[in-house]
Amino acid sequence: MIYYKTAEEIEQIRVSSLLVGSTLAEVAKYIKPGATTLSLDKVAEEFIKDHGAHPAFLGYKVGSKTFKYSLCISVNAAVVHGLPSEYELIEGDIISVDCGVLKDGFYGDSAYTFGVGEISKESQRLMDVTKECLQRAVNISLPGNRVGDISFVVQNHAEKNGYSVVRELVGHGVGKKLHEEPEVPNFGKRGFGPKLLEGLVIAIEPMINMGKRQVRELPDGWTVIAADNKPSAHFEHTIAIRNGKADVLSSFDEIEKVLKSSTVLV
Repeated sequence: MIYYKTAEEIEQIRVSSLLVGSTLAEVAKYIKPGATTLSLDKVAEEFIKDHGAHPAFLGYKVGSKTFKYSLCISVNAAVVHGLPSEYELIEGDIISVDCGVLKDGFYGDSAYTFGVGEISKESQRLMDVTKECLQRAVNISLPGNRVGDISFVVQNHAEKNGYSVVRELVGHGVGKKLHEEPEVPNFGKRGFGPKLLEGLVIAIEPMINMGKRQVRELPDGWTVIAADNKPSAHFEHTIAIRNGKADVLSSFDEIEKVLKSSTVLV
């Protein structure tokens, strides 16, 4: 069942979503060659708790599995759900950093893919096109349209640029639960799926592979990786259908301010 939110609930989700953006901006300050992904996770956990919230992923259960970290950090060919570790980032890596928070009973969820130091033109283009897929999806998220319209524009833009769309993983509703109905695939047909109605809150998250779309799960039981080991990129916004448009509740503004300032902390 799809749970439509009131204006007050949407504002609470916005608070949580903006905190996710602030957390990712804080993490961005520490992304550099030599940093471990586990150290980035610790930065996020401390920042979220210092702001009166709980890391949404920390302790998240899927069946008998429990996620033990505050961030999903997926490096290079890893698509999503990467586990923070002692892996030291190297020049040219790209990393998807996915973050969620729970504050005052409502969740926020967002993700951003970062380049580590100087990255290849091919990796930069993949990241740019994936981010464009997200923006096109937001632009089409208008009242009366359908989830399939979102799915179509993501798939169309990715494939037109020579990339492939991961099909096993999808966006989702967001609210009092981290993952709610409806599912929001990144592939599909116009005019299909649930209608976008006032009060719907969803996370749209294109996951785009440089190579083929097939993925596999690593033995750690969480990390999903491109089967051909080619790079993957991932961007995510939480949005609400409100007042006749897509109201973007999360934000990349703070993140990109850090990236433009080249502020990297030791």
